[in-house]
Amino acid sequence: MEIFLIRLLQFMLAIGLLVLLHEGGHFFFAKLFGVRVDKFYLFFDPSIWKWDGSLFKWKPKGSDTQYGVGWLPLGGYCKIAGMVDESFDTEQMKQPEQPWEFRAKPAWQRLLIMIGGVLVNFLLALFIYSMILFHWGDTYIPVKDMTLGMKFNTEAKALGFQDGDILLGTDQGAFKDFSADLYRDLSEAKRVDLIRDGKQMSLTLPGDLNLLGMLKAEPSFVRPIIPAEIDSVMADSPAQKVGLQKGDKIVAFNGKPIDSYNEFTDQIGILEDMMTAAKTQADSLKLRTTTMVVSRSDESGVQSEDTLSVVLSPELKVGFFVKTIAGIYEPYTREYGFFESIPAGIKYGWNVLAGYVNDMKYVFTADGAKSLGGFGAIGSLFPPMWDWYMFWKMTAFLSIILAFMNILPIPALDGGHVLFLIYEMITRRKPSETFMIRAEYVGFGILILLMVVANLNDILRWLGYM
Repeated sequence: MEIFLIRLLQFMLAIGLLVLLHEGGHFFFAKLFGVRVDKFYLFFDPSIWKWDGSLFKWKPKGSDTQYGVGWLPLGGYCKIAGMVDESFDTEQMKQPEQPWEFRAKPAWQRLLIMIGGVLVNFLLALFIYSMILFHWGDTYIPVKDMTLGMKFNTEAKALGFQDGDILLGTDQGAFKDFSADLYRDLSEAKRVDLIRDGKQMSLTLPGDLNLLGMLKAEPSFVRPIIPAEIDSVMADSPAQKVGLQKGDKIVAFNGKPIDSYNEFTDQIGILEDMMTAAKTQADSLKLRTTTMVVSRSDESGVQSEDTLSVVLSPELKVGFFVKTIAGIYEPYTREYGFFESIPAGIKYGWNVLAGYVNDMKYVFTADGAKSLGGFGAIGSLFPPMWDWYMFWKMTAFLSIILAFMNILPIPALDGGHVLFLIYEMITRRKPSETFMIRAEYVGFGILILLMVVANLNDILRWLGYM
């Protein structure tokens, strides 16, 4: 429960900040061009019976704008006078046009008002990334330094990869760290450079591997090799009960040879699949009772192997930990001065945006639709403990996503309004208000459908159906 609340708080703080600044972008340009803003709200405020839906509201003396907080935490809005928006205020649009209304302003001013939110979100992301680099620097483990090499699945091995290969880069450039960017580079590469058995060599790749399939594959397409050496043992765990201790190396599990911790987790995954067919507690206990062969050395350094009978927990946990990648390799940190951090942050943010845009093509596939996530998926991206570095990094990433999603040419989004304004600027003809209202309804329906699908996916994943 504590982890859930910490993630929820980080999510709400990040979304609240991003929504306020996004709507603030619209507000700034509206006020700059003399357009009246009727309401500026964090969260939505649909009325319920005789309640207007506001948790808080305030209207400064002499101001046309009411500021407030609504009860429905799905975003926020800036209600601009004389504009067809999500408020569907058709009565206002039936009145004679006023000079302080959005519709009375030149197209270029209306265009700036509409892109104001996206502009603020994008610039905010670049600023946050720059300040992250300035304050924390860029810490990572270079892929070329992962001298134990990588573990590959059968699909990767069919392309010529072998367990233990040390990856260097592709025809698109050297690998930096082990992240989604490495997968993306491999999916688009025609050539990959690596070290095998101490010799540098290259493999030919097709250049059009399915990135989503690579990321979702079980076992993973590629992952750093982690030795199957026990680093610590949990108290009162199956591992402690059978005498496992720090330094023990697992060499076999459930009758299968183990060459790494990666292979151990693969075997646990096979057991998980088998557990779905267990109909009784006896069936479950039989599957959970297995053998483990460990290699250990005594005080004089003599190696020996012991075969242990282990009863795994109902969650198929043994109860030990191995070293993480950061515990195996020395991380590298590049520090940035203030003026160095700005172009570096801009480049970093631009690469994040480019990668996100490139991956959007997978949304229109069956697997892509299943991978959509709602509020639960987004919230789970935040760390289970409060970490300002990860909080700001996730906030910047969400700001990039918010900017890109809002500029999509879908009615009811900023991008839909921008599309119609560009049409007007080219043709010198305004779309009719009837058309704009209908388009807003269609766009709003599309957004509701996407939201339902994304959050339904979250529920199905939580129930174990996806």
